[in-house]
Amino acid sequence: MIARFVTASTLVLGLTSFAYAQESAPAPDSAPVASAAVPREAVVAPPAAARSEAVIVDPKDYRIGPEDVLEFSVWKNPDLSRDRVPVRPDGKVSLPLVNDIRAAGLTANELRAELAERLAPFIQNPEVAVIVRDIHSFKVSVQGNVRMPGQYEVKSSDQTVLDMLARAQGLTEFANKGNIAVVRRNGDRQERTKFNYGDAIDGKEGANFLIQPGDIIIVN
Repeated sequence: MIARFVTASTLVLGLTSFAYAQESAPAPDSAPVASAAVPREAVVAPPAAARSEAVIVDPKDYRIGPEDVLEFSVWKNPDLSRDRVPVRPDGKVSLPLVNDIRAAGLTANELRAELAERLAPFIQNPEVAVIVRDIHSFKVSVQGNVRMPGQYEVKSSDQTVLDMLARAQGLTEFANKGNIAVVRRNGDRQERTKFNYGDAIDGKEGANFLIQPGDIIIVN
């Protein structure tokens, strides 16, 4: 299950990590990776990348997907920075100097490291910030005997199966509460997990579990 991540009126997931090289000590081979001296829960973007609405989150919280909107800042290189870059359906974004670079499936921290490595031949010790400005790829389908079946865009990883059933306006009178399942892709396979509606309503621990991107909730 994916970790929890923060929502706001305009959801912003900011993740930045910077390693400031000293002239007296050469940068290590892993320079594009976040510095171990800075806790990843509290990394701070340089002033050029800072935005008052940005929220710093753990890099494990979210993996970028198609249709998400990203911001890229290259410290002291405004010509290489971009405010709002949509991730294309093929999972890539286009940026100066590096051309196409894959973003889908990566965390903001992983994409930052990849971009810094790709910019290294052009810029000495590039310091890069990657911020997820808008999330559009986290979608869950609710199908079957609910009042409003369809695909729903989710803005928070703390949503549960009951939350999604509520988004679909609840069960119809024909719904079988004992026959609800969540279909989830695991690699090349699809796994079907039974959802115990009664236990979830009663608040039984673990019964009302978190949904994940791409889940399909089926109410028979």
